[in-house]
Amino acid sequence: MTYDTSKNTILESKQLENNGARLTPLMAFAREVLLYEQEADPPAMRSPDLAGNEGEYQAVVVDNLVAKVARCCRESKIGKKLPTAFYIHVSALPTLNPVLVIYENCARHTLENIEEATLVKFSLARPKISYLFYPDFDTDAHPALQTSIQINLETGQVKYFDYSNSENPPVLHRKETFISADYPNYEKFARLTRSEEGWGLLDNTSVIGTREGWLKYLGYCGVEIQDHAVVERLRQENSDLSIPKIERHKAAMVRNSLSKPLRLVLEADLAIDGATFFDYGCGYGGDIKYIAQEGYAISGWDPYYQPDTPRVCADIVNIGYVINVIESLAERREALLNAWELTKNLLVVAAQVLIDDSDRGQIAYGDGVITSRNTFQKYYEQEELKVYIDQVLSVDAIPVALGIYFVFRDAAEGESFRASRFRSHLSTPRVRSQVKRFEDYADMLAPLMAFVSDRGRLPVKGELAEESPIKEEFHSFNRAWRVILQATDADDWEKIADKRRQDLLVYLALNGLGDRPSIRRLPAQIRNDIKGLFDNYQKACTLADLMLYSLGKADIVADCCEDSAIGYKQPGTLSVHVSALEELDPLLRLYEGCANRTIGRLDGATIIKFYARKPQISYLFYPDFDTNPHPALHTAMHIHLRNLSVSYQDYSDVYNPPILVRKEAFVTASYPHYEKFAKLSRQEEKLGILDRGAVKKHREWVKCLEENCVKIKGHRLFWRSDADPEKLKMLQKAASERSQKKIEFNAGKIERTAEGAEGAEDEKVSGEHS
Repeated sequence: MTYDTSKNTILESKQLENNGARLTPLMAFAREVLLYEQEADPPAMRSPDLAGNEGEYQAVVVDNLVAKVARCCRESKIGKKLPTAFYIHVSALPTLNPVLVIYENCARHTLENIEEATLVKFSLARPKISYLFYPDFDTDAHPALQTSIQINLETGQVKYFDYSNSENPPVLHRKETFISADYPNYEKFARLTRSEEGWGLLDNTSVIGTREGWLKYLGYCGVEIQDHAVVERLRQENSDLSIPKIERHKAAMVRNSLSKPLRLVLEADLAIDGATFFDYGCGYGGDIKYIAQEGYAISGWDPYYQPDTPRVCADIVNIGYVINVIESLAERREALLNAWELTKNLLVVAAQVLIDDSDRGQIAYGDGVITSRNTFQKYYEQEELKVYIDQVLSVDAIPVALGIYFVFRDAAEGESFRASRFRSHLSTPRVRSQVKRFEDYADMLAPLMAFVSDRGRLPVKGELAEESPIKEEFHSFNRAWRVILQATDADDWEKIADKRRQDLLVYLALNGLGDRPSIRRLPAQIRNDIKGLFDNYQKACTLADLMLYSLGKADIVADCCEDSAIGYKQPGTLSVHVSALEELDPLLRLYEGCANRTIGRLDGATIIKFYARKPQISYLFYPDFDTNPHPALHTAMHIHLRNLSVSYQDYSDVYNPPILVRKEAFVTASYPHYEKFAKLSRQEEKLGILDRGAVKKHREWVKCLEENCVKIKGHRLFWRSDADPEKLKMLQKAASERSQKKIEFNAGKIERTAEGAEGAEDEKVSGEHS
């Protein structure tokens, strides 16, 4: 449910001026906050490499100021925090960090007629503040927005949005989150929210943001709001249909292999030796059987098939594809809470996120459908599922695949797992010099080298199991490290440290999209990484925020795609194999992370496609990428980053699916099959059948091979033995001529390069003797 802002009155003010020169509130804020922080010299903010380029300098200053504001907002104990904005009631403004007070005052002094504003909205990505007017905030349980006044503190531009005549204005929920605990109506607001959560009324965030959507959803749920209380309506008022009896047990599946959610747990090495499992809503018990075969202790409960099995606590609890078959909002919520109560370490939540066919005799009921088999199905959108889990359990669920989330009992373990997903795979630098002292202690020093290769820094006390013998011999890690540097290249180690800094910045930047944890909530190893690689948490977060905000610049993604030395480029896109992702520019890794942080990657995704001119990421699945010379596309998932909507294309039954050629273009030179892929492409280039792109259609490709009298076995091209001799002779001659032209062309390029180098050298010598 959306509202149409095009129908609202929008007025724009002129930019502020001072004797003909533009004067903006952001300039005033920069001056005031510098004074507050006792930073005596504003030019000290200038980055040395930007000197002389005022445009770039100004952009860096703005980014730094916005990052400072965003960090203060996220650290606030009061107010409502969303990924891109922070909201607070005007009564709570004095409780904010002084930096935010100064920032808001700079905006307030520029505007008129904002005395009656109810909420202040701080943008976390742009230098913008909005004043929101909810005249009935205290009396209406879910007040409607009447007016919004937005100011851009960088330009001084002001916009007015009038919703007073809108039939479907935005409405507020969870009013207590905007105010302090001493606000007169705090308890009444909080009591209403708890009641609405108990009914599951706040779970379906995609439809309740406007008055029309909210009232319609209340009708679906058979309740209404009276004087800040939830009141149940009579059943006959809620539906004009005779709802058939819903038979939940029919949704159970007979499994021939381990379910995908638990398979992902094992693949992530989250089940240590001796770990226990519990399957909540186990159905026929297929997962119980397969997990037991892996050597783990597991039991399960199901209200229909195994109702007498005790519900016991376990290290890992799975509630897979259960909540989407429960039609009752309250029971659905209760099931999730019960599973979480049994969880010691990890809860795995999975639910359906796709509707395969809208014409299967399904009828709408509540927030889902009743199928022709009288089972209920709630098909979540991926972002909606995360919001539901987060709100019900008060957690930050981690997406691992489409419709599958991990929830860690220990938040620090969750952060460790999240950070591990952005860690590059690096090798220990090789020994380059023969140094006797190193050779004498090579075995002893090997664990230290492995640790630095893994973390990019030296260990602190207690981090390395082999610490005692190393310190007994060398007295300290630093002295042992100096011996290692004598036998290896310091530049190799610095590259590892730099890569680990990039990994951490991507992780911290993505954390900035939500409620970034304090340093104390991070695992000890990550805290040590930050101290060793960045000196302090604030510095690391500032750099990460600058990375994140830079993605908002129009051409940054396009430039990164264009400049990438890895991947296959087409106009407006860059496509890379998933194995090459960690080798990309950190900004592209961050861009892709924005998609999979909330949505998750398509299971088995082979190719990641970046779009340079629109906010979109695509995941393409080619099941036999390594074995098939020209694999066919099986599935595509497109994530639209502006609104985090997802669209899918299934090519599994398509007669003429797209196929890949030039596979080596998508991977790095270190990929195991790179040379095999490249050799096939060279053969095909010689034949002249790769004149157009890297993606072709299967039927056209088969026809092309037939017309050129060739066939492919493995990753090699062969002339067909049954081809017409005359045609074969002609094709072989053309291939030979094409190959000769390429040799001559390449030789010319080499000669011109050599001439250029020789000329440069002559010029250099001449200059030296002049």
